[in-house]
Amino acid sequence: MTLKKRIAEILRQGLAEAQQRGTLPAMALPEVIVEHPQKAEHGDYATSLPLRLARGMGMNPLAIAERIAAALPPSPEIGKVEVAAPGFINISINPAWLAQQVQTVRKQGDRFGDSDLGKGKRVQLEFVSVNPTGPLHVGHGRGAVLGSALANVLSAAGFAVAREYYLNDAGNQMENFFRSLYVRYLQAQGRPAEMPAEGYMGTYMVELAREIVREFGDRFLTLPQDEAVRQIGQIGMVRIVEALKRDLKALGVEFDIWFSEKSLFEGGQYEKATALLRQGGYLEQREGALWFTSTALGESKDNVIVRSTGAPTYFASDIAYHYNKFLERNFDEVINIWGADHQGHVSRMKAAVAALGVEPQRLKIIISQMVTLKRGEEVVRVSKRSGELITLREVMDEVGADACRFFFLSRSADAQMDFDLELAKKQSQDNPVYYVQYAHARIASILSKARERGYTWDDSSDTSALLTSPHEIALIRKMLELSEVIETVSTSLEAHHLPYYATELATIFHLFYKHCRVMLPNRPLSAARLKLVEAAKAVLARSLHLMGMTAPEKM
Repeated sequence: MTLKKRIAEILRQGLAEAQQRGTLPAMALPEVIVEHPQKAEHGDYATSLPLRLARGMGMNPLAIAERIAAALPPSPEIGKVEVAAPGFINISINPAWLAQQVQTVRKQGDRFGDSDLGKGKRVQLEFVSVNPTGPLHVGHGRGAVLGSALANVLSAAGFAVAREYYLNDAGNQMENFFRSLYVRYLQAQGRPAEMPAEGYMGTYMVELAREIVREFGDRFLTLPQDEAVRQIGQIGMVRIVEALKRDLKALGVEFDIWFSEKSLFEGGQYEKATALLRQGGYLEQREGALWFTSTALGESKDNVIVRSTGAPTYFASDIAYHYNKFLERNFDEVINIWGADHQGHVSRMKAAVAALGVEPQRLKIIISQMVTLKRGEEVVRVSKRSGELITLREVMDEVGADACRFFFLSRSADAQMDFDLELAKKQSQDNPVYYVQYAHARIASILSKARERGYTWDDSSDTSALLTSPHEIALIRKMLELSEVIETVSTSLEAHHLPYYATELATIFHLFYKHCRVMLPNRPLSAARLKLVEAAKAVLARSLHLMGMTAPEKM
């Protein structure tokens, strides 16, 4: 249980006790909401519960607050309770109890902050899912980092998470890719050929075609064109997927499942999902096409799922995919992370899930907005190497995977973001990535030097009572907030809380180290502070690892 939840439970017990004593009237107990006050003088936690109870109880909220405070059960966590107008209860945590938590953090180590919030609930997290028709770009990287960080946090919160990439290996886009690569293959062989109007024009297609020529020569020139297109396209798709996997792995992103869109048609999910929609009365044939009547579920318009040519739309594939997720693999929740160009697809997907008989709230969709690359104030639009869109690999090669991950996570997914390449490379406090990782490296250096100088800090004696400095207590207080951050990210699916927390923790550590010497002639105090430093190292490392970043021992 997080400290925040523990405080809420103590307040709930106090309210129930006051009602039991008759000092407050009986009524249904509402949820007790506890927050961190903005001002330090208001304590560590505060609740406006008395204000919410005032109307139902017919009492002054200040009087309610006083009676709840008077009935709070004894608790080692609570140091001071104050009532404030117009009806707040402010709670300060007992510094002696906080000091004792250093040992708890040290014992739990890289499991510190874990919770059972998810209670094993099965969650499928689908992200990236870029068509295998070209390299990953920066916007794809943002969604990839967001998905992998959320998967880390949800796992820490007790959810059973399946990380999944939906491979769009069927449909018109793949046909265009296959034919484009075939044309580039012919051109590489000196044969005249024109690119399709909607072909893939990137230089990577030229390079891929030359690679195929080097390996297979003119083998495909003697085949019937359709067969040559199919074989070359398959080779190209496999190599694009391999490149996607390499780039994602370099970014620290890996998947449990690579799910093939084609398998939905081969495995019968498309037919089963369509039959279920037809059975529910949600399909209608008109204008030569098959329509999903989503207006019956509150949508502003109906949507085509099978074109007049008989070809299923991408929406049809998505419906079959979600049939598979919910009705065949029985995930409790599904989280999709989509790019900004899919914003208009959200409501109709929710409607389709409802038509399949699934509660729409079990499907959560996060839209990851666009990224603007900058060098200082200058917007960077194209690659210097190719003159085309800058790939994710180029950005990683320039600034490193850790910087990519931190910057991509630093803004809410629904906000567009600027990525300053020059800032990401700075080795100074201006760069938040360097600032946070330097804090970890500094801690590692402190512990290493202490060992070299013969300091010890084992558990043979309890030195926690010596941690009384405001800077020591502030550091412990911030360390304990990690469990709250994990639960907040798990419930809100807003991963930007992670870099904010890591930066705050690093700042408080630097302040602690500035004001509190660690290696002193007073060996018991040194041991207490070294234990605190070791605990801070574990929490900072955990924060970095949840973001998918490294925790360097040296900088």
